[in-house]
Amino acid sequence: MSSTGWRWLLGAVVAVLPARAQTPYAPTWASLDRRPIPAWFTDAKFGIFIHWGVYSVPAYRPVSPRPYETYAEWYGADVYGNAALRQSFHDKNYGPTFTYRDFGPLFRAELFDPARWADLFARAGARYVVLTTKHHDGYCLWPTTAPYKQQWHSGVVGPKRDLAGELAQAVRARGLKMGFYYSLLEWESTATANRPSGYYLPKADIDKYRIPDAQYVEKNSLWQLKELVTTYQPALLFADGEWDRPATYWRSPEFLAWLYNEAPNKEEVVVNDRWGQGTRGQHGGYYTSEYASDNDKVGVQHPWEESRGMGQSYGFNRAENIEDYSTSAQLVHQLIDIVSRGGNLLLNIGPAADGTIPVLMQERLVDIGRWLAVNGEAIYGTRAWAPGAPAKGASQSLYYTAKDQDVYVLATSWPTAPFVVAGVPSASHPTVTLLGSTVPVAYTAQRGQLLVQPPALTPAQVPCPFAYVFKVHRATR
Repeated sequence: MSSTGWRWLLGAVVAVLPARAQTPYAPTWASLDRRPIPAWFTDAKFGIFIHWGVYSVPAYRPVSPRPYETYAEWYGADVYGNAALRQSFHDKNYGPTFTYRDFGPLFRAELFDPARWADLFARAGARYVVLTTKHHDGYCLWPTTAPYKQQWHSGVVGPKRDLAGELAQAVRARGLKMGFYYSLLEWESTATANRPSGYYLPKADIDKYRIPDAQYVEKNSLWQLKELVTTYQPALLFADGEWDRPATYWRSPEFLAWLYNEAPNKEEVVVNDRWGQGTRGQHGGYYTSEYASDNDKVGVQHPWEESRGMGQSYGFNRAENIEDYSTSAQLVHQLIDIVSRGGNLLLNIGPAADGTIPVLMQERLVDIGRWLAVNGEAIYGTRAWAPGAPAKGASQSLYYTAKDQDVYVLATSWPTAPFVVAGVPSASHPTVTLLGSTVPVAYTAQRGQLLVQPPALTPAQVPCPFAYVFKVHRATR
């Protein structure tokens, strides 16, 4: 071939390569599931979930010992939409003609200060934030252009503000990643087999507000997902409400292929696994667990995230009392447990309708942040360390993570006796320190393993409350 021919062929190859590089993912799970998770997510470990919307006005659901039955964000379906609870609580307090949508103008967010929120999240040591831009009630926290939502978003009903946009700007200004939760279904439009009536809400609401099924995805959910991505470029998308329809109905593979190939921040964006019936723990990006609902399906083999509230609800529930909330120590221990098993913790807060974050929730976040300020290197950027894991079902107060040449032993109670760190032979020439302390830590080799002697500390020498971290540096010579 002549030199001219070679130049032509090389030019043709170069011209084709960018197009192929820009569209590597097809709208099939076989293709989409090959996409690697962006590293920022697996390094972040700790995020803040925010359930906030019209449901924050009634802020109520009866407290129940059964999992998931205390979720106050489900007020529309399980108080207003439940005949017995509607009569005993909703009608009694708001009147029988007061509809769920009548709460909209009362969701004013008059004290919402996005910079203050972002400051709190940074103090908590969180690395990312996920806001519920639209929950199952269909109310949107941004001025959407979707044709069926022109009278049901925060730009026209309630605050008259772009809540999602304001918070995203403030969160990013503090160096945190901003993510969005989005519910695929809506109670006013999505039929369900989970209710005897076939719907989540009273028929009068369905008749008045239902989006035609043939228009729902194209003119509503798919429209809004693309709008959120192109307008705000969220680093994370947390889909939910997928369970009543298959992924083909939601057109999820089509959307994810567009997201991975064409989104403005396609290299950064992370998605979860809730994209249609049967997709949880099977397809999408990282796997999700909710109040430990899928502990048996998550592990070190695939990125995953546990979400939960400080109490038993995501949305603020006025019926919960102090005993219904986890203590700061319990929340730190949950973070340790989840990270040691390879996951992230997405800890939820439920702000009030006026835009304030309940002080108890603020206190818990600040306490976690103080602990992370001392021990964060044992959390951020780490991976599960299998040699240290106990047998399944065994009682546990020692947890393990690893990063580079370091192994971290995280003790949820102060060790009262020497303990062995398995998998660290004496040949690796280890050194042991206690994070946040200058007190020496004694250690010896025992049968090829490391035996650590916890030091005796005075109260003034204890580095932090809640949990303690021994760092084992595996030096090489």
